Amino acid sequence: MLIGVDYHPSFQQIAFFAEETGECGERQLNHSHGEAERFYRDLQQRGTRVRVGMEATGYSRWFERLLAELGFELWIGDPAEIKAKRVKKQKTDRKDAQLLLRLMREDNFPRIWVPSPENRDLRQLLWHRHRLVQMRTRIMNQLQALAMNEGRRWKTKLWSEQGRAELEKLALAPWASRRRQELLDLLDRLHPTIEELTVAVEREARKRPEVVRLMTHPGVGPLTALAYVLIIGTPARFHCGKQIGTYVGMIPGEDSSAGKQRLGHISKQGNSLLRFLLVEVAQAAARSNPEWRRRYMHLAMRRHRSIAKVAMGRKLAVRLYWMWRNGCAYSSSLEFGSYVGQLGTGHGVQ
Repeated sequence: MLIGVDYHPSFQQIAFFAEETGECGERQLNHSHGEAERFYRDLQQRGTRVRVGMEATGYSRWFERLLAELGFELWIGDPAEIKAKRVKKQKTDRKDAQLLLRLMREDNFPRIWVPSPENRDLRQLLWHRHRLVQMRTRIMNQLQALAMNEGRRWKTKLWSEQGRAELEKLALAPWASRRRQELLDLLDRLHPTIEELTVAVEREARKRPEVVRLMTHPGVGPLTALAYVLIIGTPARFHCGKQIGTYVGMIPGEDSSAGKQRLGHISKQGNSLLRFLLVEVAQAAARSNPEWRRRYMHLAMRRHRSIAKVAMGRKLAVRLYWMWRNGCAYSSSLEFGSYVGQLGTGHGVQ
């Protein structure tokens, strides 16, 4: 039985077709009352072989686990490609489910790579640490604002023992004083939690040889290397390094026609955490590595610093891809410039 599922958090609209009997139909299955789970368990009890197709979406982990438990095959499709295959400008839940079913029957379903449950769980570790760091940064900015309102502009000195003591001694109004104390309490609780998560990230990074290899690149630490490996999955998914920039969403949008090229902002059609880390690491590499700094300054003078940061992040993503794919550590001999006369691959061709 082939089932096209238009998934929503509270329900799913399905269109099904049984290949042996030719039976077809449509149903709407509710999630909160267990109607959807009973439907699929009933198919499993009857011994029906099932293949389910759905768009990549959020809030569907329980559904994916259910299908895996029942031994059903699950195909997850690229939403952009599925949308491009819609002929009529009419979009309803029924038509979406019918479209997914038709693509499966025609063997034209745009399947995408799906990470393993372990991979997804480790991504939660990275996201959790990233969000807590963002919360800590916002708290520290608020404390800096309180100090500057009292004429104290200490910058990073505020976080030393002496700066903390001076901040606590400031004479503030009652509500401002309460805000200062509660922000400091939150900061004290976040510090050990973030440190614990950082140790966990480093421990997971040391378990994977490919992550350790990527960490040999200037500026790349356990967090970025582990995030890169988890989100990219395997280098075999990509034929050349240019596809990495597209996958991460660090290439400009394009609307060209009649021989005139129009480039816009970067597409951002990728993992936002990996994109953020790549840009941050590229800036760190530009500060510590002379070759990276020279390349960054050249781009910044030609265009703009913000554009140069993204461009260096994209170059870093491609560099890490080739290090991973070729199984080699970082080498200063393969820096920017001409590769004429050097052994290796060029333009993604082996």
